[in-house]
Parts: sequence; C-alpha cells; structure tokens
Amino acid sequence: MNSPLGRLLRLPPPRTRYTVESGVRIPMRDGVELRATHYAPQGPARGTVLIRTPYGRGLPASLLQGRMLAARGYHVLVGSVRGTFGSGGTFVPMAQETTDGQDTVAWLRTRAWFDGRLATLGASYLGWAQWTLLLDPPPELKMAVIAVGPHDFRDAVFGTGAFTLGDFLSWSHQITGQERRGLDRVRHLATARRRVRPGLHGLPLADAAEPVLQGRAPWYREWLSHPEDSDPFWDAYRAGRALDRVTVPVLLISGWQDLFLDQTLTQYETLHARGADVSLLVGPWTHIGVATKGSTRTEPVTLAWLDHYVAGDATPAPAGTVSVYRTGEEKWHELPLWPPATRQRTFTLTPDGSLSSAKTAPPGAVIFRYDPRTPTPSVGGRVLAGSMGVRDNRKLEARGDVVTFTSPALTADLDLAGSPTLEIDVSVDNPFADVFARLCDVDPSGHSRNFSDALLRLDPSVPAGTVQRLTLRLDSCFHRVRAGHRLRLQVSGGAHPRFARNLGTDGKPVDGAELAPSVHTVHCGVSRLIAPVTS
Repeated sequence: MNSPLGRLLRLPPPRTRYTVESGVRIPMRDGVELRATHYAPQGPARGTVLIRTPYGRGLPASLLQGRMLAARGYHVLVGSVRGTFGSGGTFVPMAQETTDGQDTVAWLRTRAWFDGRLATLGASYLGWAQWTLLLDPPPELKMAVIAVGPHDFRDAVFGTGAFTLGDFLSWSHQITGQERRGLDRVRHLATARRRVRPGLHGLPLADAAEPVLQGRAPWYREWLSHPEDSDPFWDAYRAGRALDRVTVPVLLISGWQDLFLDQTLTQYETLHARGADVSLLVGPWTHIGVATKGSTRTEPVTLAWLDHYVAGDATPAPAGTVSVYRTGEEKWHELPLWPPATRQRTFTLTPDGSLSSAKTAPPGAVIFRYDPRTPTPSVGGRVLAGSMGVRDNRKLEARGDVVTFTSPALTADLDLAGSPTLEIDVSVDNPFADVFARLCDVDPSGHSRNFSDALLRLDPSVPAGTVQRLTLRLDSCFHRVRAGHRLRLQVSGGAHPRFARNLGTDGKPVDGAELAPSVHTVHCGVSRLIAPVTS
C-alpha cells in the first residue's frame, strides 16, 4: 500500500520492503573514511542510486530519496561528503568532490549487492557533486538527475563581477551550524537572519563576517581574496569540461527564480547541441521551492527515469523533452527544445520614463545617484536566502536611486521566451560603478512584479564620464505579460546584499572599506530593450 507521502507525490506503490544500514565506512585514497547510509531492497534489486551530500543523511534525503526509492526496488547510498556528519577529513566546499566521488564509485564496485547499474541524483551541492563525477564518467553510470546544480562555482560567486554576497555568506553560516542538535540547532536556524546581518552590511566584508562565521568557514575569506576569473585558485571549482564528456541521459531541473538557472540552461543547451539525451524541466520555483513546491512534479519524473534507464522497464524513453512553466499565464508547456523560436521586439527608453515601441524616440537623459553608504536594496530575485523570487517592487521603485521605464498598457499578450537584452548607453562620474537592470510585470492595480534581471560591474579602466554602450543579458524567462498589463524596466546602481555593493573606490572585495557615491546618466533615445517574443 502506498504511503501518504507517496500518494502526495503521485508515485506508484512500493514494490518491496527494505533495510537500512547506517554508518557505512567508505575509504578514500588518502586514508580518510567517509560515512554513508545504505538503503537495501529485500526483493530483486533494480539498480543503485548514489547521492553525495554535505547536508547530512537524515531528513529529507532519508525519506524522499532513501526510503522512497528503496521501497521501489533500488539500492540507495546516501553519503556524507568529507568533513561533514561523521565523515573524516576537512570540509573544503566544492573543491574536494572530484576524487572523493571517483573513490566512492570504486568502493561500490567491491560490494556484492552492486550489479553494475548506477544512477546519480540530487540538487544544488548534490548536483555539483554529480558534475565533478561526470568529469570522468564511470562506465557503470546509466543516467543522472541534476536539479539546480552548478557546474562552475566561480561563475556563481563572481560571474557578474560583483561578489554574490547574500547567498554565499548565508550558506556558509548555515554550514557552520548544521550539525548542532536539538534546541541549539533550532535557535541557530531561528536567529540566522539576525546573525548574518552584520556580515552583509559591515566592511571590510571578510572582517565583518568573522563574528558571523566564528572561524568555522575559512573558505569564505579565500573566496573574497580571489576575485579574478583567471586565478588558478578557481580551477578546482570548475567542472564545465563534464559537459563535453557526458554520454548518458541527463535530466536537468530548475526554477525560473533559482540561483543557478543560468547554469542549468547552459548545461541543457551544450548537451543538446552535442546531440546528448537531455531533458529540461523548469517550474515557477525558487532554489528552495524546487525541493518543496516542485516535488510533486519532479519526483514522479525522476522515478520514471530510473525505471527506464536503470531498471530497463519497457516504458517510453523520457529523454529529449522540455517541460517549462510559463509565468504570467500560469501554465505548463511541452516544447521540442529551449529556447523556442522567437522574434525580436524592441522597446526604446525615453526621457519621460516610457518604454516606447516607436522606431525612433527623442534624445535626452535620466540621472540618478547611487550612494554605497545607503545602497539600493535587493528585492526578491534568484537568491538562496532572504527575500526570494517574485516580489512586489513598488517600494523599491519609489526610491530616488532607481529609475523606471514603463510601456503603455498592452493591447495583446506579450509572450517572452529566452533572455531579454538591454543595450543601454550610460555615463558615470565615477569609474567604479555597477548597473542593475530588472524587468517587471505591472498589473492594472499597479503591482510591479519582477521576472528577469541582471547586474554588470563596469570596467574601472574606462575614464569617468565616458558614454559606454553596455549590453546586459537578463535572466532567461518564459513569461506572459497579459493584455492590460504594462512592461517595466528598472535601472539602478546595485542590488545589495544580493550582490556586494560597489564601493565606488578601488577597494578589493576582501578588505575594501572606503566608500564614494556615483552619479549615473542613462542616455535615452539610443538605449533599447530587445525582448525575445513568441507573440
């Protein structure tokens, strides 16, 4: 009989009973032993699922992956990565997983119950662990399910040029307290936002984080100390070569408001261009929402993949599909590929704050002042912590350091699919500056809800006051702005603490503290938004 959770997730009934062995020891090549939990079906096995995680082997992995899959015939090995939850060694986030993953598979080959049919799955860090394993794919691997998992951690940290402050300080703080127990753990979680706040707003960033992290996350200062893309420090944090080596079917799962959405779409486009068996599922979710709100859709698909590619059931091959949710319309669509065919629709920025569909627009300028002492705040967006996802932006748009350009009410639905591009002419009186752009859907009552944005750190070698033609590639979206709604573009000088504020000086991320404001001039008439549309 199916359990209540199994029915909620719309999974087929269990096939068998299972046993659970905790504290399994897995030796690494350097003598360190990792700990794992093995869920073993009592009936005929249908293959093995490997999950490697820094977050512990209890809930939710023990239930959603361990028990659920073991009851449906799969051996499941949930392993704690180095330096976490009983595993030996020191935790060095991301950089340690490549060899440890290979050593774990080597150990699996020595188990009598391992029949040579292997799958990997998991989200976020668990997805990163899969990409590192796929740098040298094991011959036993039959498929991978990677949800919201990056393949290039340096890009996630510094890809915009600014440090992704809010997410990675909050994540580091989470890691430092995740092995606390009982009321101590509850207190740590309940006070996390208050505890982290000084590290978000204090300067220098590395010093401000010390009372937050209490010396338990040395990697945080190391990340801040290596902002350059070419720095060899980041070599161990990059697994992009795996995209050229994967030969097994891969299911990619993300959300339109997930931190790693851009990387998931790159993964899909790269694998699809190679002719690999790859499927894509993107819902209306944040990073956390993929595991919570998205589970009723993702769990049945994951099991169907296991049943086909690992167990060998004679079910239709699920690879090669694109299932995406169109926000604004609130409806799922099945597409042959992503992105779909689109045409360009251009909107010109005008001095009166309009987004004009006219081919020409009057020249002029809009000016705003950005002050890092009171930085423009971040509201929602693709973040891990804090104000996540889609939010009402009216309070933000009322600030003097945010300018907006708004279309007239649309006479027909506007369906965007892909990455909008902003080509904007900007001059700044300070060479140390950022530009943040965001698209919002403004309903007839005036609510302004974000659905796509981007930040760009300007090249400080360009002299102050120079008019620069900037190209910002905003987040991919699949969104309908309904007839009667208006399309709005925001432009500002930052989104703090989602991205570390630009200090306005040449201070480095790790130790900069001197602040200076900047005046931005947006040159209208020649600046334009290019929207990829299907309607």
